[in-house]
Amino acid sequence: MYTVIKELEISASHYLNLPYESKCANLHGHNWKVKIYCKARELSDYGMVEDFTHIKKCVMDVFDHQSINQVVPFNPTAENIAKYICDIIPTCYRVEVQESEGNLAIYEQEDI
Repeated sequence: MYTVIKELEISASHYLNLPYESKCANLHGHNWKVKIYCKARELSDYGMVEDFTHIKKCVMDVFDHQSINQVVPFNPTAENIAKYICDIIPTCYRVEVQESEGNLAIYEQEDI
């Protein structure tokens, strides 16, 4: 099994729709740290699990310097963002999204 890991930093804002009072319901920004894990049993014809540039483009084109609420159809929690990223990259099985120091959400597919 081959594995590649791509780390990115995204600057973006969001607000959360929550059923309780929270500062996070206000528009605010983060410098998100994202770690994307991809794997494959065999390499592609060009010798890769996934091109690092492709991974970066998939994520940055959607999120970087955006108001995330305006580009995704879900409540943009770190958990939901992690799953979304995992779903848009075919070889991805795990994504870590850190929105601030000490706050990390992980999504990992169960069956690969």
